[in-house]
Amino acid sequence: MQRENLKKGIYFGMIGNILFVAFGLICLLYYYTFDPKSILSKTIELLAYGTELVGFGLLVYADYLLIVSIRLRRLLKVSFSAYIFLEALMMVLELNGPRLPFYQPYSLWLAIVHAVISGACCFAFLQLDPENTKFEIVISACIIAIFAGMLGNILGIRVYFSILINAVSFAFMFGGTRFLLEREDISIDCIGDRAKEAVFSSSTLFADNSGDEEDEK
Repeated sequence: MQRENLKKGIYFGMIGNILFVAFGLICLLYYYTFDPKSILSKTIELLAYGTELVGFGLLVYADYLLIVSIRLRRLLKVSFSAYIFLEALMMVLELNGPRLPFYQPYSLWLAIVHAVISGACCFAFLQLDPENTKFEIVISACIIAIFAGMLGNILGIRVYFSILINAVSFAFMFGGTRFLLEREDISIDCIGDRAKEAVFSSSTLFADNSGDEEDEK
């Protein structure tokens, strides 16, 4: 049961981030075709908000599934929950939220802090199967992309660009995790699984010495 929840959590995490990428593309279309009197513009705007809400809904649901299915990994669970809250807050402030004095969308420091927090969250996913080379490659690629997105601020692009790059990066990370999990290249223990028992058959301490005892007799 919990293993199915784990697979669903990873899947919905991937789909949620893909929807954020779609949301960004829809917003781009909206800005290029904007007409205050056009029904098309209003339709595209509703589609954008709908995509955004569904995306966040799937991420929250994915977070819940991961929390209830994965054994331990408290750092991962807290980090991903905090990341979702941060992305939601920044997206609200970027689009139509109140203009707060500390939030500067073109600030390099904001882009750096956002990239560091996002990269740390992605790194926390390494807890799923540490010391697995294939999984390390997936996580590393995700972190590199996140910090590459930060460079958009240097080109004068709003931090919203970094948010979209994060969505691409995490979609890749969840997709790679799902691929490796289905191929059984990674092993993730879930709540309710039987603890892995050590194999003592090769240990001389627990070897069957009954034959030796009979010889001695």
